[in-house]
Amino acid sequence: MPLALPAGFPAETETLMFQEAAQTADVVAAQFARNRDTVAALAAQLRAAPPPFVATCARGSSDHAATYAKYLIETQLGIVTASLSPSIGSVYEAPLRLEGALFIAISQSGKSPDLLRNAEAAKAAGARVVALVNVEDSPLARLADTVIALGAGPEKSVAATKSYLASLAAIVQLVAHWKDDPALLAALDTLPQSLRAAWQQDWSPLADGLAEARNLFVLGRGLGLGAAQEAALKFKETCGLHAEAYSSAEVKHGPMALVGAGFPVLVFAQPDETGAGTVALGEEFRARGAQVWTAAGNGELPLVPASHAALAPLLTIQSFYRAINALALRRGHNPDLPPHLNKVTETV
Repeated sequence: MPLALPAGFPAETETLMFQEAAQTADVVAAQFARNRDTVAALAAQLRAAPPPFVATCARGSSDHAATYAKYLIETQLGIVTASLSPSIGSVYEAPLRLEGALFIAISQSGKSPDLLRNAEAAKAAGARVVALVNVEDSPLARLADTVIALGAGPEKSVAATKSYLASLAAIVQLVAHWKDDPALLAALDTLPQSLRAAWQQDWSPLADGLAEARNLFVLGRGLGLGAAQEAALKFKETCGLHAEAYSSAEVKHGPMALVGAGFPVLVFAQPDETGAGTVALGEEFRARGAQVWTAAGNGELPLVPASHAALAPLLTIQSFYRAINALALRRGHNPDLPPHLNKVTETV
């Protein structure tokens, strides 16, 4: 059914969010080519002198990319990876023991004061600071030991899309080279084309089903948890829809008591050891009468098969971005201009 948009609203394909998300495949292809030598050199240094642990620091969508980094680094490299709260350095000014650690700061703008303060503190404490940043002349880029440029270009919609996926792409390129894994390195070459295919997937059942919703859960696990977190944020900021992300394991510790007849649940099933359990939980919720949409090989929401399981979250989110843009408009929201939000949030 055609959307009846409020006066002055862009059409579905005319929003900045749609146009910017649609650029992702080209952004990632260019990013991989441009950063290959930088990433390979950094990876060689990390293999020669492995860090005792990795600390990430980010906020918002960038922090969801950090969740992906945690699972990818721990599963592929076996190195403990933890999220450092930005307030530790900027508010509490607590001294940190980071000698020899790898500190990964992820930011679109590279100028949030709290992130900068923590990067400075990490460097002073002996960590190697790597910045994944879109604005290459930003303060964060200037203080980092190594900059991995996201190369997403200007992003004018408040809701981050291509810069988020560029962050995930930068993370997986670094891990593939660091591990020197032929299978993962080869899979990188397929990612841009897979992203193009993911953008064409029909997730209209999600927009149809959530047009009048007020709350929902988004479930993922392992490498797919960051994607669930990102989806939940996008529901809130672009659609005015309250959504909470949970691990499909963690949701059993209390939150699942809320899931009854009619309760909406979006399930992201990662094609790895976590996938079967996540799908089974979705079916359990369906049996209670919940409204369940499963993004899986045979789910209600089609997915492009990933050439490596580590790439699946990027393809899932690319398909999701097109669907959430349509849903926002259907609910009477302009996804480019969420109320009370700015493109750059500078926290201290």
